[in-house]
Order: sequence, then structure tokens, then C-alpha cells
Amino acid sequence: GSNILAQFINGGANELYHNATKKFETASGGVSLTGGAAANITSVTQSSGTVTFDFAASCHHKVTLTQNVTELAAPSNQAIGQSGSIFITQPSSGNYTVAYNAAWFFTGGTTPTLSTSSDAVDRIDYVVFESNKIHCVVSLDVKTGT
Repeated sequence: GSNILAQFINGGANELYHNATKKFETASGGVSLTGGAAANITSVTQSSGTVTFDFAASCHHKVTLTQNVTELAAPSNQAIGQSGSIFITQPSSGNYTVAYNAAWFFTGGTTPTLSTSSDAVDRIDYVVFESNKIHCVVSLDVKTGT
């Protein structure tokens, strides 16, 4: 039909369209996005005391604890500048703890103690600063509105 799907301009921007409206284009300084962007949240099943996230699978991850985490390991497939969130949920029985690999760096230099109460959800927001240097901020016991 007459709708533009994409334009590839020699020496200029590359553009992608949705329903004849430009949504994404390359630019000299990076990219331009019109509208929002969505990313999947990948669930990780904890089957041992070590939890390793694959940052190539998603930038957002969630895990419900089934036992103490003896190490939140350095994630695989890190990309410098990558950012996202990790959601850690306590089961109804609660009381599990998390220890961290040396790749995780927290605000103020203090490793946080996560919530241990029943069904608590903690969020770790991160940015990969360098390989195996992941800067983090933690929000404890995030509650949903009712």
C-alpha cells in the first residue's frame, strides 16, 4: 500500500514506521524514539544457593526465593551502559537472605540487607558501569497500591 514501513537514507538517518508514523530513527548522536519502549521481565528459577542472571536475555529480571542466596553472582552477558531492574520476592514463609558477588556495588558502599518478611518484594536498579562493576540502588519492601 501507500504506508511507509522503513526508510534507509544514504548518508543520513534510518527510520522505522508503525502505521505510517515514524517511531525509531538513527541520528548522529545515537537514536531517536517516539513513544515508549517496553522490555520483558525474565523469571529466574532459584534451584541452588547461587543465582546468575543472563543480561542478554533481558534487562529486567525477577526471582522468588526458595532458599538463602549464598551468592547473587556476576551476571553473564553484561554490556557496559546496560541498565534495568531485579525484583526479589520472598515467599509467604519469608526469611531468606541474599549475599552478593564482588561485581555488585551499592549506594554508599554498604551492601544492603533485603527484606525478609512474608511476600516482600525488593527492587535492585542497576547500571553496568564496567565489566563486573555494576552500580546499584535498592528499594526495600515495595508495596503495590490497592
